[in-house]
Amino acid sequence: MNRSEIILWIVKLVTGGVLSFLAILLMSKSRKASHLCLVSSVLISYVGIIFELMDDLKIFASNGIVVFGISIVPILFAFVPAVLFIIALILFVRELC
Repeated sequence: MNRSEIILWIVKLVTGGVLSFLAILLMSKSRKASHLCLVSSVLISYVGIIFELMDDLKIFASNGIVVFGISIVPILFAFVPAVLFIIALILFVRELC
């Protein structure tokens, strides 16, 4: 791993950590479904970042179920947060109307 990759990982981990902290703070203040979907999206995204780092460092291998030559775990870490974010935005719009 070269220097630029290390800096990129540090930036991802720090910003993801701040986002997760703020999301948990939001969850403690509000229990609306839209907020819970948003918080879940952020936390699952951060877990995905950590998983990706561990996979790059060969600490944890993602050799599980393979679909079209790609492991399903990274696909889920990309797909689930996006779906939760979409649901949160739909719920936000419904709350405004």
